[in-house]
Formats: sequence, C-alpha cells, structure tokens
Amino acid sequence: VQLQASGGGLVQAGGSLRLSCAASGRTGRDYAVGWFRQTPGKERDFVASIRWAVGTTLYADFAKGRFTISNDNAKNTVYLEMDRLTPEDTAAYYCALDRSPIPTARRDRYDYWGQGTQVTVSS
Repeated sequence: VQLQASGGGLVQAGGSLRLSCAASGRTGRDYAVGWFRQTPGKERDFVASIRWAVGTTLYADFAKGRFTISNDNAKNTVYLEMDRLTPEDTAAYYCALDRSPIPTARRDRYDYWGQGTQVTVSS
C-alpha cells in the first residue's frame, strides 16, 4: 500500500486549504484513512479519520467545525478540507491507512503512512 499526500502550501489566517491523500496498492475493500499533523519537536497528533466503505468519520476536538474529511471512491482519494485556518494549524500533515475500518485517533493503529505535506498559515 502506498499513500501520496498533497495539497499543502502557504495560506493566510482565515483561509482554506484542501489536502489530498491518494491510496494505491492492495488496500482492501474497507479500511480507515486518517490525517495527523506534526510540528518540530512535538508528537504527531490526530486530526481526523474516515471509514472508507461507509464514510463514518472521527475528528479531533480542534478540527470539529473547521475541518472536513471525505473520500472519493472513483479516485481512491481521501480529502481534508481545512477552513478558517490559524497559525496554530501550521504543521506537516500526514495521511495514514488502518486496515481495521473503524476510525481511530490512535497513531499506533495505522499500518501505512504517506509522506508529509507542509501547511503554513501566516498571521
């Protein structure tokens, strides 16, 4: 399984970005894809997760109401739409796949990881 994250960039506070995570390889029919974020010297924190087959979602508290995770079956891609961004959202964002389809915030449950995509929010 390979995951390719993209869509990061520089945005002003209050703006929006949409991250993409394209999955390839033997993913199976049902699994969970999560987004995490990390700043230098800190742990990788959970952002959101989605169950591929039925669309069940899970969000970190800071993401509720501002971030939306979704998936496109035809493109085998998971999106993270981020609105009303603040400088505190600045981080490298990583997507990950958990073969267990139940969305979880536990980092150790994810089996595969993509490379990070940098999001920088200027004040």
